[in-house]
Amino acid sequence: MTFDLRFAEQPQRVLVTGGTGFIGTALCRALLRQGHAITLLTRNPAKATALLGSSVSAIQDFRELDPATPFDVVVNLAGEPIVGPRWTQARKAVLHGSRVDLTRSLVEWIARARSKPRLMISGSAIGYYGVQSVDDQHALSEDAPAQNIFMSEICQAWESSAQAVRQLGVTLAILRLGIVLGPCSVGQGALPKMLLPLRFGLSGVLGQGQQCVSWVHLADVLGAIAHLMRLPDGQAQGVFNLTAPQPLGQRQFMKLATQALGRRWTLPIAAPAPILQALLGEQASLLLQGQRVVPTRLLSSGYHFAFPQLLPALKDCVGR
Repeated sequence: MTFDLRFAEQPQRVLVTGGTGFIGTALCRALLRQGHAITLLTRNPAKATALLGSSVSAIQDFRELDPATPFDVVVNLAGEPIVGPRWTQARKAVLHGSRVDLTRSLVEWIARARSKPRLMISGSAIGYYGVQSVDDQHALSEDAPAQNIFMSEICQAWESSAQAVRQLGVTLAILRLGIVLGPCSVGQGALPKMLLPLRFGLSGVLGQGQQCVSWVHLADVLGAIAHLMRLPDGQAQGVFNLTAPQPLGQRQFMKLATQALGRRWTLPIAAPAPILQALLGEQASLLLQGQRVVPTRLLSSGYHFAFPQLLPALKDCVGR
């Protein structure tokens, strides 16, 4: 997948966590195409080499890094997928450790480093805002409050663990990511699963379908990261919602997805909320209750979305 991106005028030395995941792989490939040097924290160096080539330096632990090793930018994308096995206490511990504990270890390494990076871009999610009633039409910008539910609390802890880097003189940009849509051909990300019911002639509507979906195309995730890397450090500081400017209801999302797939009909059968709740437990709230999130700070900083509207974004993803 090729994007017309410009991360920086001069070659950068970039430390990446989560670089073999859906977003991380695309980011690393784009950085490599522009001649930037990447060091990648990964549990599987062989996988990293297979995906990205031998020019990437892969480590399994921050202790493998010499404190004298300089980096210009750190991009922290590590984290186990939030949608998956039921949120048992054991699963919650895994989700917490892969985000909060890893980020804390990253900041501790930066504290030991002799030369500090100028910028750290750290992932989070719009789950920070919890859930929003379908009757609530208010747009959620970056100053909207968090909630006392698991998916919000884990994002709060994740962001808090990254904030300590500011005390080291490093600019911190936190990205609250929406649902990231990427090419279906790679079989990663949320979209292939979201489109699966349509391929069987079903509507794909979940519950009443009125919950708001805040989405973003993978091209704009990479574009926003490149934009933040180019901004003066003071302007890159803070929280940025990384969602397209036009969130919409889940039923409408699936109607446009049907068009993108070139289908003319689906059976008007929705997945009942009680069944989803019985199958997924607490996790069902991710599917049945959405958030109307808008990228206020990203737009005000001058970023222009490649895919501000859903139908062109979906057509790009299914057409690849």
